[in-house]
Amino acid sequence: MAAFRTLDDLDVKGKRVLVRADLNVPMADGVVTDTLRIDRQAPTIRELAEKGARVIVLSHFDRPKGKVVPSMSLKPIAAPLAKAVRRAVAFAEDSEAAVAKLKDGEILLLENTRFHAGEEKNDAAFVKQVAALGDIFVNDAFSAAHRAHATTEGIAHLLPSAAGRSMEKELTHLDKALGNPQRPVMAVVGGAKVSTKIELLENLVRKVETLVIGGAMANTFLLAEDIEVGKSLVERDHVETALRVIKLSTESGCAIILPSDVVVAEEFKAHAKHRTVGAREVGKHEMILDVGKKSIAEFAERLATTRTLVWNGPFGAFETAPFDHGTVAAAKLVASATKAGNLLSVAGGGDTVAALNHAGVADDFTYVSTAGGAFLEWLEGKELPGVAALMK
Repeated sequence: MAAFRTLDDLDVKGKRVLVRADLNVPMADGVVTDTLRIDRQAPTIRELAEKGARVIVLSHFDRPKGKVVPSMSLKPIAAPLAKAVRRAVAFAEDSEAAVAKLKDGEILLLENTRFHAGEEKNDAAFVKQVAALGDIFVNDAFSAAHRAHATTEGIAHLLPSAAGRSMEKELTHLDKALGNPQRPVMAVVGGAKVSTKIELLENLVRKVETLVIGGAMANTFLLAEDIEVGKSLVERDHVETALRVIKLSTESGCAIILPSDVVVAEEFKAHAKHRTVGAREVGKHEMILDVGKKSIAEFAERLATTRTLVWNGPFGAFETAPFDHGTVAAAKLVASATKAGNLLSVAGGGDTVAALNHAGVADDFTYVSTAGGAFLEWLEGKELPGVAALMK
């Protein structure tokens, strides 16, 4: 990976430091309901303030589409942010006047960057206007790095730039997972649809030794191998895609692992009557909702010789018991191999984070990314504009 600067390379005392954070957090009735993203961004903001910088925090929130939408104001975020950084955080709509009053060590949160039409257009005049507020730019928002917006990419070209601590951590772990990993590498890809993960699968089969396919997308691969899947969720129009991925894997020497046994039911609801059958024994009126114990035993066997694991997507319908067994069992195996020091494990994507939290093992993985789209585009092998702009 090309080198990027970090906070260690900056002299920030008395300087105005623009920090691009991602404070796009879940809210209900003006109250933040999940502070995970705020907590991840806090160390960078706190460190800069402690080093005597005048910290100016930039973030988007929701999709106001370039207009001022009062319900999408960042004002309610100031108090939870202050709590996370353990310092006062001022909030301002009039950025220039507020920035001019800042003293060393103070923190200012500016209004939603997407209230300006120039943000998502990466408009040169708007980039200039924002850059004029600071002396240094720190990007700590990996989760917004796949967007070439004014405050995620544009400013990096006008000011001395560096990665914040959260961005640094993310890039370091992603590099260890796929950029320059310890081999053999295994990728676990689950979820409902092959169609949303075509580029990801095509990139991964060229980079990993083993690709484990779970979730409903495995049904499309089973169908591609002439295995009937009954009433299961399946993309019949993507059988060709699955065959192409299988062909690519053969060419690159990557082993694709599909479920050998599955848990089936005639209806999809909690605690529905179910049975475990071989993958080739699914009845006409049955649907596959999870992987069976034999599949998990095979996963454990492969895992024993794996040194690096990348995970995106669940093995089954984990939100509905008892169809969470496969995902939970696999997650626990990965967590214990990681804790034993035998494995570097990196996971990401919304469903994945929810599944690992459900299994109670999110903290036992080496790294869990809270970035959705940016993490997926990185898995697809795409260059992320916000990251590329830091690699100078």
